[in-house]
Formats: sequence, C-alpha cells, structure tokens
Amino acid sequence: QVQLVESGGGLVQTGGSLRLACTASGRTLSTEAMGWFRQAPGTEREFVAIIGGSDVLKAYGDSSNGRFTISRDNAKNSIYLQMRSLKPEDTATYYCAARADSDWRVYRSPSEYTYWGQGTQVTVSS
Repeated sequence: QVQLVESGGGLVQTGGSLRLACTASGRTLSTEAMGWFRQAPGTEREFVAIIGGSDVLKAYGDSSNGRFTISRDNAKNSIYLQMRSLKPEDTATYYCAARADSDWRVYRSPSEYTYWGQGTQVTVSS
C-alpha cells in the first residue's frame, strides 16, 4: 500500500516562499509521474504541477505563472514544490499525488492519479 505524506505547509506573508515536500512509502516511485494539486474551500481540486520519473519532464498549471518549481529526489522517494512570490490566492490545501504506472504525459485531472496524500495547508496572509 502506497502512502504519500506531505509536509512544509504553513502561514506565510504575501511575497514569501514555502517548500512543500511529499514522501512516499510502501513502494518505490522512481518512474511514476507525480504531481501537486491544490484545493481551496468551495472549489475543485486544481492541477499545480507534474513531474516525470527523470526529474526532466515537468509541467505546470496556470496558477504557477513561473513562481513554482517542482523537483524530485528518487533516492528519498520524494518530490518537492518550491513556491515563491506567494499571493493570498495561493491559499489552499496542497495535495501530492502519484500515478500507478510509468506512462508519461501531462496528467491534469485528479482522476488520473491513483495515490494521494492527506494534504498540507498553505495560508498566505495579505
């Protein structure tokens, strides 16, 4: 059973930075695409970023606008999301997700991911 655990969320002021981490256990996820999503209250879960197994294949959602960077460390079975120039509209629960296969394309729908973490809250104050 794969478990994903996010960390690194918190309260930050507008313009600040946060680095989220997601560590997998139960299975080595070195070739599977993994991604970040976020969800604010009353909204649908939104695609933020995806990374392939090689740390070369990456894609971002519209919310990134060049401010977010996704990376992974397969030795640690982890992915990361570096967020800079944060805005109040970035406030949400951020979720880590993983595919169960090694296929690559830009998977933007939550339904395309098999494994999910419990989420970490990011709050950006104005």
